[in-house]
Amino acid sequence: MERDLGSELSISDPGSAVTTRRPLPHRRVIAAVAAALLLSSCTAGATADDGVAGSGGVGDPLFPSLGNGGYHVIHYGLDLAYDVPKRNLTASADITAKAKESLRSFKLDLQGLKVTGVQVDGAPAGFSRKGHKLTVTPAAVLERGAIFHARVTYYGTPQEIRDPDSSTEGWVKTADGAFVTGEPEGSMSWFPGNNHPSDKATYDFTLTVPVPYTAVANGELRSRRTTGGRTTFVWHSGQPMASYLATATIGKFRVTESRTPDGLPLYEAVDPAEVARSKEALGRLPEIIAWERRLFGPYPFRSAGAIVDHTPPRIDWLALENQTKPDYAGAPDDLTVVHEMSHQWFGDSVTPKTWQDTWLNEGFATYVEWMWSQHEGGRTPQQLFDLLYQRGRNDPLWAFPPGRPGTAANVTGPPVYYRGAMVLQQLRDAVGDRTFFRILREWAAKYRYGNADSADFIAFSQARTHKNLKPLFDAWLYGKGKPDRTF
Repeated sequence: MERDLGSELSISDPGSAVTTRRPLPHRRVIAAVAAALLLSSCTAGATADDGVAGSGGVGDPLFPSLGNGGYHVIHYGLDLAYDVPKRNLTASADITAKAKESLRSFKLDLQGLKVTGVQVDGAPAGFSRKGHKLTVTPAAVLERGAIFHARVTYYGTPQEIRDPDSSTEGWVKTADGAFVTGEPEGSMSWFPGNNHPSDKATYDFTLTVPVPYTAVANGELRSRRTTGGRTTFVWHSGQPMASYLATATIGKFRVTESRTPDGLPLYEAVDPAEVARSKEALGRLPEIIAWERRLFGPYPFRSAGAIVDHTPPRIDWLALENQTKPDYAGAPDDLTVVHEMSHQWFGDSVTPKTWQDTWLNEGFATYVEWMWSQHEGGRTPQQLFDLLYQRGRNDPLWAFPPGRPGTAANVTGPPVYYRGAMVLQQLRDAVGDRTFFRILREWAAKYRYGNADSADFIAFSQARTHKNLKPLFDAWLYGKGKPDRTF
């Protein structure tokens, strides 16, 4: 993600401050009653051997209520029809998952919206709501190791989500549709799921919108069909993806489909109001991908692209690295494109285990910006590091260590971005360029499509040098206040 942090931290000016359920139709009532009777007979006299209730939350240190325990999602099949004028969504989610323990119930994250029915393995299941948790009780216990299929049907007007840091995400209404982004909580505003980066899955999207709107999702466009004044877009995302990186952005876009010189498909959807200002930066997308590929290894996905929307003035961030197609809140510059595309390696393919390790996304992407600056004839990473290091000890840059943000409100704070990048420059100084770039390439390869945390990165780096890196990481990643300059 690229936050608009200009008022908080300017690397070009070291003296400035880092500043009630819907009534069911008759036949559905009968089915629901039958399911309830079946469930009561199944759970009567239940013992511990009859399964456990899956937990609500996975123990994230910053967002403890996000995600759910007891299962791993393998695949989401999302079928959404959006009435743009009425801003109403009618949808179903087909979820394929594996039980990690015997489950008599499990939870999904879903904020708002009305659930009309739930099935598990084709049989009606009981369900209840509390906050953003949807608790599902299957007709029979799901045995540990079993692959199961859950289907949730729902409808309503998706609501935006206000983050702990006061930014807006989720299903964000625009003048001609919706700008859909999910970091860190927003995906639960439009589909039920295991909303935590540690549980990655593949996705299929079937998106139906009125003519002349376009619906854009992650991955590759498999088909587009118009009947009765509505167009259905079918998208497939075949590599594992964290829920916060999923999108279903809708608008009146100008669409361009092309390929990079080496054949990678590109899909760009740009709001007409942003086309002219986006042309230069998006025109460099093939060049940027090629440059980052040389640095970090093979591009992780089967396509790339961009969504550029004309968003409401209240949107206070610049972009989000949605997998294969970053969303830009307005026309981006080339530095923002560099930042978001670097996330395809660092954040999208290699994803943090918890939100506490967001610096593995943002510190890395900020450092890639610094390298692009040098590539373009501007300041070097070391020079940018030096400008930041001039800031006094009371500056917000040193407010908290990037490896321990402390609170959810800090997850996108300046130390995560800029001091996170400074950690990497210190590492580069310590191990030398050859080893440093080896670390970046091999890190992206080893954890490709998986999850990792700071401890993994520290151990990974240490295994590639004889120099003791513990003092460096203790001070720069975890230490309070302004660290000493070098180690």
